[in-house]
Amino acid sequence: MQFQQLLYFVAVAETRHFTRAAEQVHVSQPSLSQQVRALEKELGAELFSRARGNIALTDAGEALLPLARRILADADTARIEVQELAQLRRGRIRLGATPSVCTGLLPEVLRAFHDRHPGIQLLLEEGGSHDLVRELARGALDLALVVLPLPSPSPALTTVELLREDLVVVSSPDAPGLGNSVRVADLQGERLVMFRHGYDLRELTVAACRAAGFEPDFAVEGGEMDAVLGFVQAGLGVAVVPRMVAERAGRGLRVTPLARPSLHRTIALAHRSDVAPPRAARELQRMLLAPPGVQ
Repeated sequence: MQFQQLLYFVAVAETRHFTRAAEQVHVSQPSLSQQVRALEKELGAELFSRARGNIALTDAGEALLPLARRILADADTARIEVQELAQLRRGRIRLGATPSVCTGLLPEVLRAFHDRHPGIQLLLEEGGSHDLVRELARGALDLALVVLPLPSPSPALTTVELLREDLVVVSSPDAPGLGNSVRVADLQGERLVMFRHGYDLRELTVAACRAAGFEPDFAVEGGEMDAVLGFVQAGLGVAVVPRMVAERAGRGLRVTPLARPSLHRTIALAHRSDVAPPRAARELQRMLLAPPGVQ
């Protein structure tokens, strides 16, 4: 009994027509009929009644049909599983992330993933959450690390909270000290080094200042993360950044925690709800969501 014979048998059983079945499986009708006859000879029983051109299943055919469908379904499952394993040896992942997440969270995880799956190409796109959500929705990204709440909630996306991170104030080591902690209200009178429009940190910081009753004073604005840290280190002003980024910046910055009520942000992993991420992307997702040390 051959797999191909079962495929032809099921096609005839479903169409009740040898010519249409042959068209469905893309073979000639004589070849299909010959293979079905060979299957019947192998089994020792006729599978179809061919009286006057009407095709009907015999009792033997009725008994074989659910078994043949199960065998074909199992074979299809096996093919998919093998292809997905192959995807972990080659392929690509299109990952979006906010710039601060690229600086703080991703390097170690991506290194571990690359060490485990060196054949997977990692394509990274940096952007604000609004831009990343748009790219996910149009299918340009497989996964994205975004800041919650999303700028415009989308029912087409699935988000899983990854971590909640405190924000801190960074300043130049030569600048006057801000004390052991600082309130958002204490930033009134401080000149801020501010990110460009589209950064989640910009919107969060400006909103916190306005909630405290003042408009922030910008010394420089429009920078990316590396530029903002460099300007702060040069003494141009202070900035509000994620703790993880501040700790990775090294000794060139003074880090001051925000007093309660402190500021924090929530990072989530997002993907489209209607399309399952590729196998390699699901493996990266698993590593991102795994507790430290369990990757």
